[in-house]
Amino acid sequence: MISPTTYVFFVSASLVLVLIPGPNHLYITARGLAQGRSAGLASAFGVEAGTLVHIVAAAAGLSYVISQSATLFALVKWAGVAYLIYLGIRAFTGKQEEGRTPPPQPLRKVFLEGVLVNVLNPKVALFFLAFLPQFVDPGAGSPALQVVVFGLTLLLLGLLSDIVYACAAGALGTRISRQTRALWYVSGVVYLGLGVATAFTGRK
Repeated sequence: MISPTTYVFFVSASLVLVLIPGPNHLYITARGLAQGRSAGLASAFGVEAGTLVHIVAAAAGLSYVISQSATLFALVKWAGVAYLIYLGIRAFTGKQEEGRTPPPQPLRKVFLEGVLVNVLNPKVALFFLAFLPQFVDPGAGSPALQVVVFGLTLLLLGLLSDIVYACAAGALGTRISRQTRALWYVSGVVYLGLGVATAFTGRK
């Protein structure tokens, strides 16, 4: 059983982390600005659904394998880079009609994109590998189960933070909905920035 002191310390550290704007927040904000609050929320839930994959991987030891294998790490990293850059280019080159809102994507597709953006980000896998085990006590029961508990806690805190960003971006996007071209360009810059940042993620 995880001690209350350890759990409180973990929650405190996690709160600090989720309050700092990161790549997921940028992605969710871009979605909310471009398509409104519903899309922002769909992307937020998609991102955190992707977090479930990282939790399972961390518990099973896959994150350790990725961090130790140059080939596996490179495959995941460059798949993520390619996908983010694709989203950025699509935002810049997509057909847009002046003065009209861009055709919205189905929320299901927005959700799935959020899943892929998170799953294909190797920094998330490395973060789970580096952060969660710091709070695991081998004498407190199954390490894998502890990782799952800590991971789900972090997911919940992250989701609450993501929802705030999604709602704020959706409200802002509604107010400036006439600036459709600018909104899509903002989204494109964010996607390309995330792709470049991921490309420069190094292995230690």
